[in-house]
Amino acid sequence: FGELGDMKYSQAMGPQPEADQTVRLQIDTAAGCPSIRIGFTDQRLTAHGGMVVWSHFLHQKRFRHELSQALPHDPTSPNAYVPTDIALGFVGGVLCGADKLSRVAWLQSDPAVAEVLAIEAVPSQSTLSRFFAVFTQPANDRLARLHGWAAGKLPSAKGGYTLDLDSWALLHKDGQQEGVASGYTKQGLKPCHRPLIAALAEAKLVVNFWLRQGNSVCANGAVNFLRATLQELPAHIRIGLLRADTGFADESLLRAAEEAGLAFIVVARLTSPVQKLCRHADSRWQSTEVAGLEVQEIEGQRPGRRLIVVRQRIAQRPEAGGKSLFDLPSYRFQALWTNLPRSVDALGVWRRYLGRADVENRIKELGAQFGIKGLCCQSFWATEAMYHLAIAAYNLCVLLQRRLGQLEKVELNTLRWRLFARAAVWSRTGGKPTLKLAVHGQAHRGWWREMLSKLTALPNCHAVGSLSA
Repeated sequence: FGELGDMKYSQAMGPQPEADQTVRLQIDTAAGCPSIRIGFTDQRLTAHGGMVVWSHFLHQKRFRHELSQALPHDPTSPNAYVPTDIALGFVGGVLCGADKLSRVAWLQSDPAVAEVLAIEAVPSQSTLSRFFAVFTQPANDRLARLHGWAAGKLPSAKGGYTLDLDSWALLHKDGQQEGVASGYTKQGLKPCHRPLIAALAEAKLVVNFWLRQGNSVCANGAVNFLRATLQELPAHIRIGLLRADTGFADESLLRAAEEAGLAFIVVARLTSPVQKLCRHADSRWQSTEVAGLEVQEIEGQRPGRRLIVVRQRIAQRPEAGGKSLFDLPSYRFQALWTNLPRSVDALGVWRRYLGRADVENRIKELGAQFGIKGLCCQSFWATEAMYHLAIAAYNLCVLLQRRLGQLEKVELNTLRWRLFARAAVWSRTGGKPTLKLAVHGQAHRGWWREMLSKLTALPNCHAVGSLSA
């Protein structure tokens, strides 16, 4: 009718009774088609009641204080949100499944999630955009120290930790953001970023991350990245071995590792001289205790370096890694540069390198479950800052599981379904905030009681029942 027509219609109809607040929806069951009454409630319910465990863990680790020291914001308005609340709201959104700023803001529709996350309010998309727009390279360098802080919560390791370096193509289909450029990917030339990552293999913890332009090669900036990583590690976290794939087989990186006193295993490129070694007669190859696997060992030009060449017969080892040569299709070949002492034989070097591929599981989890594939701002430094916070969330999930005594790390999706995504009622009983978790059955409630008691007790080595059970 238009505005005037609407007013005349309302006057003609007179005052209307309040509409019924319930409707009935029919559903199919084996017994027939019953209906369910749908209504509304003013109770403060949350779909993420289990996030209170996360908030308590952050309190134990004094993460809010560490985060406040790393943020560059200095708001002057008395009505402005506290920057740490905005950052914690973003991290909480990532843990709840958000992979875009708009999806973080959708948590505002949950009336109790802000209280559960222990923040003033869930930030809007515009608030988050302004928050990340402040970041610059120096500010991100400060933010990256959160990864070293997380590593400081680990115990020292006899023999030191294994540090794995890797790089990958982070695709962005529209290609309009800063730093996005055409780079080589598994799908061909595509617009992407090309990050660098460093992780401790035994703890599955990320200790450094740099975002780079998409047209970078693996070794671009790797020397400075390695030095920055070592500089930010706590004194008690010693690196016993550096591992990297063929993209890092650059002389400058190998020398930097030697100057830092690091033992390393880096996959060598199959250049023409190395391929000649691969084509040596059978008499040059040494058999090993592993069926179908043979090795050669060649002295490097620099003292202490060795080149280990491995060939694996495909018929006996169909899942073997490496590359095949056109004229030797029955084998896959791999070459490894190392400066490990000769007490570690060629087969031992190969075995110690085998676990390096596990860092790719960190990359997949960060991309698919911590939002890194979807999160991206126009500003390069804003995008990197989002990734640093997502990685901080990942590291804290690792530390939380260690705190609960989990012997095997589980992925974020398991934590969401088993722990974080737990419906609850938020209320104030006798003036005290109360969260009642919706947990049915004594067996499930017993698990939760045990988990909560482990979290609130002094640290110990007794494990809680598996999160993946």
